[in-house]
Amino acid sequence: MIIREATGRDWPSIYPFFRQIVEAGETYAFPEGMDLEQARPWWMEQPPGRTVVAVDGDTVLGSAKMGPNRPGRGAHIATASFMVDPAHGGRGVGRALGTHMVEWARSAGYHGIQFNAVVETNAAAVHLWQAIGFEILTTVPEAFAHPVHGRVGLHVMYQRL
Repeated sequence: MIIREATGRDWPSIYPFFRQIVEAGETYAFPEGMDLEQARPWWMEQPPGRTVVAVDGDTVLGSAKMGPNRPGRGAHIATASFMVDPAHGGRGVGRALGTHMVEWARSAGYHGIQFNAVVETNAAAVHLWQAIGFEILTTVPEAFAHPVHGRVGLHVMYQRL
């Protein structure tokens, strides 16, 4: 597996699993029903942000987007979002993308990383982020409308670099 900068040519390979994950409604509060071009700006970051892909040969296994959490006086804290193609789950793609993002943020001079909205029922993600050094600072109760569990909390998670 190689992690590299995503290009515009990668978007058609990212979009199918982006759409599948967004439409499932269990982890992201993105608008539903977006077509290929409507969804692109929700994932393909512009500088100072960046988007990467994890690939095995020509196959895109997952992707992450990252950059400053806020502009101006908040730009010293990074943030990121991650998606792994469900067809390639269980291969360590999420961990590799998360580790890559932490290393990138550290080398780019960020002071810390804040995840603004980790769905509390997304146990695999919560466990992974805690395993690579994030802590739950707070949980906003009932902030996410989960299609199975109803209103559930969103964790704000943080790692100081």
